[in-house]
Amino acid sequence: MKVFFDTSVLVAAQVESHPAHPRALTWLHRAAQGEFEMIVSTHTLAELYAVLTRLPVRPRVDPPLALRMIEENVVRIARVKSIGTAQYKAVLADLAAKHLSGGVVYDALAANVAAREGADALLTLNPADFARVWPGEASAVREP
Repeated sequence: MKVFFDTSVLVAAQVESHPAHPRALTWLHRAAQGEFEMIVSTHTLAELYAVLTRLPVRPRVDPPLALRMIEENVVRIARVKSIGTAQYKAVLADLAAKHLSGGVVYDALAANVAAREGADALLTLNPADFARVWPGEASAVREP
């Protein structure tokens, strides 16, 4: 089984004070144990870094710590995939055709990677956002 992890789940798994921490951390542990193949996109890594370094938590997550968290808790266990220019253009064209705008572009990019990699599930804390852009069965979009 292949599971794509959205940024929201990765943040929750790594921030103990996050309300979804226990649920998200369970999925991260399952991936680390090899129960399924974990997939993330290169965009997800950048978004995760941005969120971790700007979270209003004490103590703050400084950039070197954020990088270490990403390397140890994500890159070490996940298959990291990216898309090329043609796929970016296709995602933008699809969004324009659906009259979708704003931050949904980031969800659409992640969903595109997940679909291209044959993910059986896309794990997110924002299922309604992804249901709008997931190219396959909406039931594949799940919460931890």
